[in-house]
Amino acid sequence: MTATTRATPPHQAAPADAAAPAGTAAAPEKKDAPGTPWGADPYADALRSGRGPLFLRRSDGWLLPLEVERWCASADSADMSVLRRCEGAVLDVGCGPGRLVAALSSLGHRVLGIDVSPEAVARTVGLGGTALHRSVFEPLPGEGRWGSVLLMDGNLGIGGAPEALLERCARLLAPDGLLLAETSPLDVDERAQVRIDDGRSAHHAHPGSGRPFPWARLGTAALLRYAAPAGWTTAGQWASGGRSFVALRRP
Repeated sequence: MTATTRATPPHQAAPADAAAPAGTAAAPEKKDAPGTPWGADPYADALRSGRGPLFLRRSDGWLLPLEVERWCASADSADMSVLRRCEGAVLDVGCGPGRLVAALSSLGHRVLGIDVSPEAVARTVGLGGTALHRSVFEPLPGEGRWGSVLLMDGNLGIGGAPEALLERCARLLAPDGLLLAETSPLDVDERAQVRIDDGRSAHHAHPGSGRPFPWARLGTAALLRYAAPAGWTTAGQWASGGRSFVALRRP
């Protein structure tokens, strides 16, 4: 998942222009900032082990389970239902440990993963993928040239502001480019302050769980409500493996 920052191991990102659309220069890498949300030890530890439990915890104590085991496995049939729709060079926003970057490479796509977690970037590179330690809201290679942008595994929640994220994705995509997003299977439109938690704390995070940060959850109906006024065209809606997906054309 796709979100804000994580561990401390050195991330060995491959050159950005190796996966960026032709004619695009690489942007400078971002240095990890101490105390950033996804820099918390529970997240980095979960990626290293490939196992949870791990959650996003709201301030009222409600927990959203994070599917670490699935993220650290190979792309499944639901993932492939999305990846087979990708067009051209692909930017995977919040690439996590890299399963989608690896699968897209095997399908013959040029693909770049970005993530604010050094541990996630390191794992993606370890799979042979190309990835940068970068936020989607920072300067990126290939802006305005990507054929497809992915927002999978809850990454519609990045920044807690769906309108701003959609606007940013529109600037990243080429004309008529495709945004492929995973939505919540529930009819939900929620914005909240959350923090990473391994489930061992009560109603507050233990010292390693990081500071609160804004997050959002959107069902398909909510995503379409935000997308339509901004000029996005719906190119598809489907479900697979209990998960929900939407394809949108760039305005």
